[in-house]
Amino acid sequence: MSSLLIVGADHLGNITNRLQSCGFEHICHLKGRKCQEVRREIPEDVEHILVLTDYVNHNLSKVIKQKAKEKSVPIYFAKRSWCSIYRVLEENKLAKEKIV
Repeated sequence: MSSLLIVGADHLGNITNRLQSCGFEHICHLKGRKCQEVRREIPEDVEHILVLTDYVNHNLSKVIKQKAKEKSVPIYFAKRSWCSIYRVLEENKLAKEKIV
């Protein structure tokens, strides 16, 4: 089972459907709006983390990056657009199917 934690953005829209078709079965979403979310831990079953850079502040990004490093979970950064997300997935060979 491949799982992904998405950090940032209030609404993901169609992104979750496209990520599922790329092979991610379990997708968690952390909006990152509230100050208290900096204290949240990364769920145990998460295998990858995707940070949407245009929707998170620097502090949250730094904290998530540190927590991912401590747990040895790979972290990726992209903008909220699907083409940016897909490019990151392809560069790191995480996408199982090609989607046009």
